[in-house]
Amino acid sequence: MPQLEREFEGRADPVEWHAYVRRMRQTFPRLFERLYQLYGNYYDFYFHVEAVLKTTTEMWLQRSPEMRAQDALREADPHWYQSQRMLGAMCYVDLFGGDLQRIKDKIPYLTEMHVTYLHLMPLFRTPEKDNDGGYAVSSYREVNPAVGTMEELAELATHLRQHGISLCLDFIFNHTSDEHEWALAALRGEQEYQRYYRMYTDRKLTLEIERSLPEVFPDEHPGAFTYNSKMGKWVWTTFHNYQWDLNYENPEVFTSMLSEMLFLANQGIEILRLDAVAFIWKQIGTSCQNLPQAHWIIQAFNDAVQMAAPAMVFKS
Repeated sequence: MPQLEREFEGRADPVEWHAYVRRMRQTFPRLFERLYQLYGNYYDFYFHVEAVLKTTTEMWLQRSPEMRAQDALREADPHWYQSQRMLGAMCYVDLFGGDLQRIKDKIPYLTEMHVTYLHLMPLFRTPEKDNDGGYAVSSYREVNPAVGTMEELAELATHLRQHGISLCLDFIFNHTSDEHEWALAALRGEQEYQRYYRMYTDRKLTLEIERSLPEVFPDEHPGAFTYNSKMGKWVWTTFHNYQWDLNYENPEVFTSMLSEMLFLANQGIEILRLDAVAFIWKQIGTSCQNLPQAHWIIQAFNDAVQMAAPAMVFKS
């Protein structure tokens, strides 16, 4: 706390800072327990805990006054999403409106239908061809140019919120596309980012790992690994060869992905539908699905988000 106070306290309104610290103190014991279960064996574990708290604090400071007001409302009614007045709709931006600007023009129709929750199917920037229908993300901070910009998405979220409609997006966090900046850095040989993914040089080992893994798409992507000749390594690719599985055993991945989640919260996204959650933790010799650590990661993300942006919730 002294370190956080030295670095951040002077940048916040004293009353709001006090409220943020209160949330942090309430949530931290649970977050710490989960992080310790996941990463307590790292010699620099406390450095990573500090990185998580600095990330949550920095992203909280970037929240708009309107979003902080929403946080206060949601803290007072934490189960708002269970209201019987909630009515959801989901759509693809291009098929329903054409682009984000024209989705905004549909708000009167949505309110006439009493919609209070709008789920937009994947709309992040993806590779032009190998994109898995939007589930191979090249950037969590950019929208597919065909439907608009991140600024237009934030504007849409504001207009929806003003009409009592909560915006939901799919959040694909088990993997990125091979065109994401982390993957491109790994391809350039940067060891830090190669550790963001699961990569192996030993083909015998990957074959051994595959023995206990059920195949997701056996016809188009047999096995769970893709050989990358540029790096000379086998990359873990559960779904498609252009979707590289992230390595959540690396605490830096956890912190980086938390930053992406909170960036979206600051754009006004109120619900993240977490994609492929069963697969996010790998343990050799198991099916690598629904392991306890997968639940701990989601719980830790949730705790951190509740510190910085309690207006946002997860679904899966």
